[in-house]
Amino acid sequence: MMDGLNDVEAFLAGEREGFKVHVPQEVDVKAIRNRLGMTQARISNTFGFSLNAIKHWEGGRRTPEAPARTLLTVIDKNPLPCSPH
Repeated sequence: MMDGLNDVEAFLAGEREGFKVHVPQEVDVKAIRNRLGMTQARISNTFGFSLNAIKHWEGGRRTPEAPARTLLTVIDKNPLPCSPH
């Protein structure tokens, strides 16, 4: 983990180049939410997404934009310890 932080510091200081963030084209919002054991309202409140956005994403009527896909990917890979209500 420290190696990764050192790499980030070197990149920010201009000492390293070539880092690129991969943003997935698609994320399965419902699967992520189900793995977390959260309702649509709870994931909305916990992570700051609008409830309507969650409903539209899960219903296939809209696709999350790149920043939302990025955050959802981070949430999926490293969920916060939270208890479902």
